Amino acid sequence: MVKKTSFLNRRDFLIGSTISIASVSKVLSQNIAKKSHVVILGGGWGGLSAAKTVRALNNKVKITLVEKQRNFISCPMSNWVIGQIKEMNDISFSYEKFIKNNNIDIIFDKVHHINLDKKNIETSNVTIEFDKLILSPGIELDYSNIEGYNGIQDENVLSAWKAGKETNVLAKRISEIQDNDNIIITIPLSPYRCPPGPYERTSLIADYIKRNNINAKVIVLDSNQKVVSKGSLFKSAWEDLYNDIVIYYTDNQIRSIDYKQKKIFTDFEEFDYKIANIIPNQKAPDLLLKAGLIKTGRNWAEVNPYDFTSKLSEDVFIIGDATDPSSVGSVPKSGYIAYSMGKVAGYACHHHLLNQTPPSPSMINTCYSLVSKDEGISVSAVYKYDKEIDKIVSIKNASGLSPERSKLIALNAWDWAKAIWYDMLT
Repeated sequence: MVKKTSFLNRRDFLIGSTISIASVSKVLSQNIAKKSHVVILGGGWGGLSAAKTVRALNNKVKITLVEKQRNFISCPMSNWVIGQIKEMNDISFSYEKFIKNNNIDIIFDKVHHINLDKKNIETSNVTIEFDKLILSPGIELDYSNIEGYNGIQDENVLSAWKAGKETNVLAKRISEIQDNDNIIITIPLSPYRCPPGPYERTSLIADYIKRNNINAKVIVLDSNQKVVSKGSLFKSAWEDLYNDIVIYYTDNQIRSIDYKQKKIFTDFEEFDYKIANIIPNQKAPDLLLKAGLIKTGRNWAEVNPYDFTSKLSEDVFIIGDATDPSSVGSVPKSGYIAYSMGKVAGYACHHHLLNQTPPSPSMINTCYSLVSKDEGISVSAVYKYDKEIDKIVSIKNASGLSPERSKLIALNAWDWAKAIWYDMLT
């Protein structure tokens, strides 16, 4: 089955190329935009934001969003489920209102191939032609450097780094913790999705242990030399609240696992576990590599930071966690950054369809983390495009870390999440 869509034909191209720039009126540009088809891969924070932005700017352009999951499950706030604070249905939503309110087609299917020459994508069931393609594919987990991991089928060994089934499984396993259990959390070298995420997860599991008077330990094996986000606040909370629960090791990268003996090995020693929460190395999905959107030997997709077009294909925008930090600039791989990138790419896509230069990008990031059921910490920053270095940079004096943990920040975190979910999904 082939889904046919309108796209610029040879006649349209010849008309546009033979009329002088001065006489190519706004009407012609708008007509071109109306006939165009914008396809968006990924119905998460970046993809939904991009889709709604394009629609808000142009109520005529055809937009198709392709998403393999039938329900939106939020990665941000999924640690709250693992920490026994929220349930899966608190972070899971239908796309029904999004479809109804925005005149955007959604195809629930998996994309198997992106053909840049033919300008189409192939799913399990359809081939979809595009004029502009916005990719927000998230991450791929890479266990290749962990000896003994391949083929493990054990509910005591999991990552839960993509919100969904494993989130629920890990939450259940945490609820069953008993005295003398060791919960090991391994953290990969940066960059990885959600820099403070492993440390928040550590805190909330420790909080559950403390609240239920369980004699158990949370052992953190961090490949990095220090806590990579909000370090002073996390370490202060662990010292004050979980001094006898959290054991934190730096420069300890997991090298192998023996799930039969329930042991994890690093370069320095071995650790026994009851639950092994292995957060592995990450990279952009192989789908992008096979499409020619990632250079051989690279893990992430290089983009132009001004508009997030691929450096390897001008009609393709890439946003969110899959982007290469060395090409974007000093922005974290966070949900809110993906959301902000979606807006920038949506504006850029609209302006490119009109043969116009998009406005200079600006973005916001706010990141909340709980350190206990009732207290939170936060960091925020505002970003702009720096023409001289061709990177996104944080604006001086427009970023900040909360001075201490507080109950108010914990309350603000949930309100923030609900507001973003409402904006994306309605």
